[in-house]
Amino acid sequence: MNNKVILITAGATGIGRAVARHFSTEGYRVHVCDVNQSALNQLCTELPQIGSSCVDLTQPAQVDDLFDTIHSDYGELDILVNNVGIAGPTAAVENITLEDWQRTIDVDLNSIFYVARRAVPLLKQSRGCMINMSSNAGLFGCPLRSPYVAAKWAIIGLTKTWAIELGPFGVRVNALCPGSVEGPRIDQVIETDAKTRGLSPDRVRQAYLEQNSLGVFIKPENIAQTVWFLCSEAAQHISGQAIPIDGHTETLTS
Repeated sequence: MNNKVILITAGATGIGRAVARHFSTEGYRVHVCDVNQSALNQLCTELPQIGSSCVDLTQPAQVDDLFDTIHSDYGELDILVNNVGIAGPTAAVENITLEDWQRTIDVDLNSIFYVARRAVPLLKQSRGCMINMSSNAGLFGCPLRSPYVAAKWAIIGLTKTWAIELGPFGVRVNALCPGSVEGPRIDQVIETDAKTRGLSPDRVRQAYLEQNSLGVFIKPENIAQTVWFLCSEAAQHISGQAIPIDGHTETLTS
């Protein structure tokens, strides 16, 4: 058991759960927050050694409460994984409601800022690492996904900006840009996309697979392993990067 502390937002399922499992296995003190209490309960049953908080990160007051917990329970923070995000609507730009736009931006972008502004003082003290979860949609245009794409492009800009700001304090900041990740979330995205386009889910799933050279969906465990590498001494000179984990995306327009 080492004494390093990692905070993973939206950590109860999918990518966040894989990161929590990996770092817990390696002996880190892991704290996970998520808006889904039931999913948190399941994770804590599997990994009873981790800490957890049920938090809506779009609410700054709840973010403040989360960091009160981090201060009281751990007194430090070495790694922040900003993993929170939703898919948002699948619709042509003229059909996106203001409510759907604002909700996606609140979850996928504003919450990243709310968490980072509280985490940075702790990361400066530990000369730690921040990993921000963008997407290959943050590197390519993606039709019918305007609010999601807007947030994911913005995360890369914030990553590069914060890498410049925090580099003098020894803090490294990188973004990961996964492609389609195996699991219930991409299944729901495909179902919604199929309805919007008037196609079968199988046809849309095949189109997604054909978007990258390897013809694959990404495993959450692969992303967890990349987070592990980026936070290790082996990556001590890597900062300000937006790193794809996507089987080499060729297009997102099929």
